[in-house]
Amino acid sequence: MDGGEFDLEISPKDRKKIEDKEAIGAVVVHEVIRLEGEAELERPNAALAWSALASGLSMGFSLLGEGLLRAHLPDAGWRPLLAKLGYSLGFLIVILGRQQLFTENTLTVVLPLLYRRNLGTLVNVLRLWSIVLTANLVGAYCFTLGLRAPLFKSEVLQAFQDIGREAMVPTPLTHFLMAIFSGWLIALMVWLLPSAEGSKVGIIVIITYVVALGGFSHVIAGSVETLYLVVNGLLGFADFLLTFLLPTLLGNIVGGVSLVAALNHAQVVAGKERK
Repeated sequence: MDGGEFDLEISPKDRKKIEDKEAIGAVVVHEVIRLEGEAELERPNAALAWSALASGLSMGFSLLGEGLLRAHLPDAGWRPLLAKLGYSLGFLIVILGRQQLFTENTLTVVLPLLYRRNLGTLVNVLRLWSIVLTANLVGAYCFTLGLRAPLFKSEVLQAFQDIGREAMVPTPLTHFLMAIFSGWLIALMVWLLPSAEGSKVGIIVIITYVVALGGFSHVIAGSVETLYLVVNGLLGFADFLLTFLLPTLLGNIVGGVSLVAALNHAQVVAGKERK
């Protein structure tokens, strides 16, 4: 020891254990998610549809939570910092309730496809995506039908309308770019959850709060917001489809598949090849 410093002697055997533990971490997370994806791909259409419908309905609580907070907070510069916490409510219900959400499936079911890379798996992935996305959107639409007076006061309904209008401000290109970040963050959240243990709620809240605060477009949560305008005759369905839905859908897929599923799969494969 010299000058208050000391050298920590680590034997080659212990160093190997440390390296193995680091390597196993990524592999284990990858396999947990891949096996979950395999299980999802084996589910029948009806099971997927009912779970996804429940998920679309549950995501409505993101709009409800944010709208209620917004309506009851003073109109100040700091209001979004608190109101956006309500956005996490729908995600908490969906993820902890194990319901089918489209942006989660951009990661989980893609890993089996990257593992096998055959036409049969690709067709199965597209089957699951189409069922889950459709049922999510139907659930989101049905939820907005219930956002009416006298269930909610006029100031709350106005908050729902304002949130929807703000969601439609960006151009289609901006929605696409913002949706990449949203898909990226949500897929990263899925990647983090298997090793989170007792911190799952915190991870879900933090990441979805960042998505909300950044205004990053999410194909299902944002559809609830914008479909509220459609249901109330404040937005045409074509505008919803072309300005919001399609660009956001593509961006979420790019963010979830390219930036998370493919890259994390590549790092695990590269690690195995090195060994």
